[in-house]
Amino acid sequence: MRTTMVCLFLAGLFFLPAHSKAQSNTPSAAVQQDVPNIDFLWSFGALIGTDKNLVSITHDTTLKSGEEIKMMIQLNKESFVYVVHYDAQGGIDLLFPYELGQFQSDDYILQKNYYIRKGRTWMALDKNPGKEVFFIIASTGRQLDLERKISECLTATDDAKKQTLADNVVAEIRNLRKQYTSFAAFAEKPIPIGGNIRDIKNAQETRRIDVADLAIDIIAKNFYSKTITIDHQ
Repeated sequence: MRTTMVCLFLAGLFFLPAHSKAQSNTPSAAVQQDVPNIDFLWSFGALIGTDKNLVSITHDTTLKSGEEIKMMIQLNKESFVYVVHYDAQGGIDLLFPYELGQFQSDDYILQKNYYIRKGRTWMALDKNPGKEVFFIIASTGRQLDLERKISECLTATDDAKKQTLADNVVAEIRNLRKQYTSFAAFAEKPIPIGGNIRDIKNAQETRRIDVADLAIDIIAKNFYSKTITIDHQ
């Protein structure tokens, strides 16, 4: 009898730790999977009207020829951010990175303001009205198929072929959005400065027009995509 009880007790010691360990590992693994790994600041501003009032563009909007736009990106975590412009004439322009080779250069680092276009000058809308579409994409890995299609479009010399290649770029972006449809943004929130939220009023009162003052923090897991369409009139 005593021998039987001892055997049962030892068997219990053998099985309990393994069961307990399995239970403790499962929740931590689940939490780890939900940690966002994309974090960058993004701002898109416009100078509108005769007074050049600064406004933040966070969704589809209407602007007029001659009004000016500018963007800014700052990486908080290592990721790959693309900004692609599909203009009213059906052309493609890679606004960021400044060139695809930048991802492998020393000029792709954290905590640096990257202005679009490069420098502090603003881009004025030309006299060709239509829909101006801006695609913002971020992922933890490089999107090599997208890069290849962008490169093919930018280097093409035949106008008819260039249009087809531009459409291929847009189609690839839409395919990526479908592929990563289960990954949604964790947050898009304004950035505090000295206890106050960055806003248009603060930027205008200082008269230091810096689109970075309008930045929002974008936090996501694995993939992020946003499309902004400007009705250019």
